[in-house]
Amino acid sequence: MAKKQGIALAVLALVLYIIGGVSTFAGLGLILFMHGRDLFGLGDGSSMGYLFLCVGLSLSILGILLMRIFKNRGLA
Repeated sequence: MAKKQGIALAVLALVLYIIGGVSTFAGLGLILFMHGRDLFGLGDGSSMGYLFLCVGLSLSILGILLMRIFKNRGLA
């Protein structure tokens, strides 16, 4: 049971890391290419890009921290 839980937590950490990376690069793309244009009625493209950049970096850091914690505790 503990081994399955450890694998699930490791997969969750990896998914957070990947989603964070994709969001970071999407944010960079929005900042560079959508400056001053409306993004689907949600706001300026560059401001949404900054949001994606910050959230993506936070998710990537969270994924890395979770991977390190699970590795050191022997859960994965």
